[in-house]
Amino acid sequence: MRDYGDFDYVIVGAGSAGCVLANRLSEDPNNRVLLLEFGGSDNYHWIHIPVGYLYCIGNPRTDWCYSTAACEGLGGRSLLYPRGRVLGGSSSINGMLYLRGQSSDYDGWRQQGNTGWAWDDVLPYFMKSEDYFAGEDEAHGAGGEWRVEEQRLNWEILDAWKAAAIQAGIPETDDFNRGDNFGVGYFKVNQRSGWRWSSAKAFLRPAKSRPNLEIMTHAQAQKVLFSGKRATGVQFLHKGTVSKASARREVILSAGAIGTPQLLQLSGIGPGGLLQKHGIDVLHEAPDVGGNLQDHLQIRCAYKVTGAKTLNVMSSTLWGKAKIGLEYALKRTGPMSMAPSQLGAFAYSDDRLATPDLEYHVQPVTLEAFGQAPHDFPAITASVCHLRPESRGHVHITSPDALSHPEIQPNYLSTEGDRIVAANAIRKTREIMGQSALAPYLPEEFKPGARYQSEEELVEGVSQIASTIFHPVGTARMGIDENAVVDPQLRVNGVTNLRVVDASIMPNIVSGNTNSPTVMIAERASAFIREDRP
Repeated sequence: MRDYGDFDYVIVGAGSAGCVLANRLSEDPNNRVLLLEFGGSDNYHWIHIPVGYLYCIGNPRTDWCYSTAACEGLGGRSLLYPRGRVLGGSSSINGMLYLRGQSSDYDGWRQQGNTGWAWDDVLPYFMKSEDYFAGEDEAHGAGGEWRVEEQRLNWEILDAWKAAAIQAGIPETDDFNRGDNFGVGYFKVNQRSGWRWSSAKAFLRPAKSRPNLEIMTHAQAQKVLFSGKRATGVQFLHKGTVSKASARREVILSAGAIGTPQLLQLSGIGPGGLLQKHGIDVLHEAPDVGGNLQDHLQIRCAYKVTGAKTLNVMSSTLWGKAKIGLEYALKRTGPMSMAPSQLGAFAYSDDRLATPDLEYHVQPVTLEAFGQAPHDFPAITASVCHLRPESRGHVHITSPDALSHPEIQPNYLSTEGDRIVAANAIRKTREIMGQSALAPYLPEEFKPGARYQSEEELVEGVSQIASTIFHPVGTARMGIDENAVVDPQLRVNGVTNLRVVDASIMPNIVSGNTNSPTVMIAERASAFIREDRP
């Protein structure tokens, strides 16, 4: 085994969290930091052009190319499950939407005993790294690394959908990020002047020249090394050679909601029966490692429209594609600057709820499935997801080999409550589509289809068209109970000198997209780590 040397901190995973940690911890010249990433450089041009997510998702150059296990709630279907495998992680291939969730999400974490995680505690850490296009105010920061801008496009049909949502009782808003996201408006995005702004650009580029930070790509972490129950380093495979790096202070796992529980299990921390099944000695029995998997399941309602410009039509000819390309080349605007979703709304599936539990992602395009060509007729998609699902899944290793993909079972729609919300989500979508603001476009539902009417039929329709929106969290959950994987300072229970910093620590999924909350988690953790250093 090659000995790569001693560091103060060894970070596994150069994604949304790992890039932040690498920057913050290397700010102190007395810290020697190693950042390990299994993927490669982010010098692939499609990473940086916003529409390039179409060429990054499902591409082994940039994506782990996971798939879920067959899911009963989806009629036995298995879904592709993209996770970034490149510098910047999923922030290099995701939808670029800047969303925080609701203040009640974080107050709920605190109510579970997680001191330091209430909305008032985390808001300063959202603002710390933020560079908000409109400048600083009581809810937004300016001058930080994490750029937030308005989108550089407009669509008449989306403006009409927004007007219809207002008619249906959803108020207009220009900011989903002040703690109460009820409303309809255009999403803000992590872009700079029409280019994707990933965590690698934001946090690694300013730090990579520091002599106390080493970044190693194509390094596959195999397990955490221990002396007794003290984490001492990481074993990894690099250029065909098994290597190790030692950590004087901490090993930090930032491999994401799939990679982190897999690595914990490979290191002997997890459900004892599962580990023994794969010949792994149990260092610490931790039954919830890999459990508590939560994700947002999106229901892709689709409607044909008449007399509207949509991307289906614009991209159907060579001339149309050439015009789109020329607009982006000259002005960095138009469809090539698009996030996957442009217009958003947060709404209620039931008026008795205290906060919105539905999120809409509305697009002027329809596809039979992700990665396929748009339909050859004008149409729009009104995707809607349940923000606070009850269903819980798991991530379990399938082999002691770190290169073997784990079993990912989200258990979508496995509770009656989730099925009720799914049916109500389609009803809410139909209510919006039936408003007079959209009447001139003669919307005609074709997914799931007007024939689905009863509760049972609507759930059946959902099982056929629903897909992940790529927000897995919770598989190394934070808490104060005996089964919690990490404590409120994100230290792994049952061992020392090991911390988890990524979306896997969320005890409950946030009511919105998960990338910027993960950046915040890393900012919060950086403060904890500095406080713990003697």
